[in-house]
Amino acid sequence: MKKTKRKLFFLVALPRSGNTLFASIMNQNPEIATTANSITLDIMKVLFLLKQTEVFQNFPDHKSLDNVLDNVYNLYYKDWPQRIIIDRGPVLISGKPGNFELIKKHFKYEFKCIILLRDLMDVLASYMQWYTENPDSFVNKLGNNDEEKLLQLMREDGAIVKEIKSIQTAYKYPKMCHFVKYNDIVTNPKQEFKKIYKFMDEPYFNHRFDNLDQVKINGLSYDDKVVGNNMHKLFDGPVRKVYNPYIEKIPESIIRKYEHIKF
Repeated sequence: MKKTKRKLFFLVALPRSGNTLFASIMNQNPEIATTANSITLDIMKVLFLLKQTEVFQNFPDHKSLDNVLDNVYNLYYKDWPQRIIIDRGPVLISGKPGNFELIKKHFKYEFKCIILLRDLMDVLASYMQWYTENPDSFVNKLGNNDEEKLLQLMREDGAIVKEIKSIQTAYKYPKMCHFVKYNDIVTNPKQEFKKIYKFMDEPYFNHRFDNLDQVKINGLSYDDKVVGNNMHKLFDGPVRKVYNPYIEKIPESIIRKYEHIKF
């Protein structure tokens, strides 16, 4: 397969930390597609784990399977018209092997990561507000009270902890990562997006920061009936910092257990 001229970046962030806001703004640029939660890493891991099966080990054709792994991203985004893809997933998790090791081995081009940072307690408060106001939220199936629900959200194999691990790894690679705080985006979005474009080595696009469109990519949009209504709904009006009263309702046990996690 010929090398693509497409640029690939990764978006690393906790859930409820501005991913949808970031995507809505960035995707105003017709050259860019910031994805929803991506399955590309899952595809790579499933393929890699085939090497542990008896069928593969009985005839260990590493070269042929590695050819598939090498081209997961090119094939997945083959028909996307955008030149720049910002793929959202916990790419920087390390392990034996971890996501980062797989990407470094099988993605044959340079890549960089954009890291969105938001205080964990703000993230949990955002979850609380969402699942309280939307009874069909998947979180309401995880427990009978706020403490039980938040503990389940913070389970080791959950999305929050995976992204925490990925962010922790990011600090080891400052040259390939650009860190942007959620509070800075909602306070001075134009300034922060100019910094992001500089990091991507791309000319700045004149973005709109008022009455943002709900995220839609290549004709597809979120089907929040799967996880609960309004999970990815954006606020009306200008981009701004909005006080969330649920920050004061987080159980003390949760605060004590997780207040040490800071970025």
